[in-house]
Amino acid sequence: MSASRTWHDRHLGPLFVLPATLMLVAVLIFPAAMTLKLSLTPEGGSGWSLTLIHYIRAFRDPVLAQTFRNTFEFVALSLVGHLILGLALALALKQALVGQAFFRLIVLVPWTIPDVIAGIIFRWILNPIHGSLNPLLRAIFPGFPAEFSWLSSPTLAFPSLIFANIWRGYPLVMVMLLAGLMAIPRELYEAAAVDGAGRLKSFIHVTLPGLRTIILIVLALDMIWEFRRFALVLTMTGGGPGTLTEVLSILVYKSYFEFFTFEYASAIAILMSVVLFILSLPYIILVGRER
Repeated sequence: MSASRTWHDRHLGPLFVLPATLMLVAVLIFPAAMTLKLSLTPEGGSGWSLTLIHYIRAFRDPVLAQTFRNTFEFVALSLVGHLILGLALALALKQALVGQAFFRLIVLVPWTIPDVIAGIIFRWILNPIHGSLNPLLRAIFPGFPAEFSWLSSPTLAFPSLIFANIWRGYPLVMVMLLAGLMAIPRELYEAAAVDGAGRLKSFIHVTLPGLRTIILIVLALDMIWEFRRFALVLTMTGGGPGTLTEVLSILVYKSYFEFFTFEYASAIAILMSVVLFILSLPYIILVGRER
């Protein structure tokens, strides 16, 4: 009986974890391993012959270089927009307002909308013929062109995409910053007021230091998610006009399912995974320090 209980105590835990481990292997580790193998396989090759030709091609590909620049610009501008808008709304919602719960619910609406639906909504709003933005601008500015094309413009397609992405993603940043604001002790603001600090100085010397850790964590998480953004870009611009709004996730998708260059697409996906791992290091370090 004692030996049976010892075996039971020793092996019951791993048996409970086994289904989740098998699922992890099936949906994550195995596809990742096959993608890595495919990226090292000669085009049209078979068996276990390996090559680095696809990675060499990737480092020499001007389209991939532009896509990397687009992706980093997309991520950087989205992070700035999310942080500014999220912090402003978090500060506003922290105040005692009439209907505060209602406003907190309203500002979360964009986060409840899937990327595909958000992309379709903005594509319709910016449509040059049937969209709602052009008539509104014509009503405000009578000389505005009747059928101005936002998403086909080489100069305005990318800013339009950034605007839609900021609208779509700010609520998560706002919620996390609002939680951080609620955790700052009121006594610190009272002490700052006694010392003669106004709202601006209290914000600089109390609010921002109190939010420093949560801001770093929010930015790290948001950076990872924005680097992987796919559906919003696909439904709004598809990477166009040309490749001006093409990000890495779109390039991988096109290489796989439109150009059928599976090996090269796998190499790009592996490079993207390496960059994502590097970008995730600040979050891993911050979480480790908190523990």
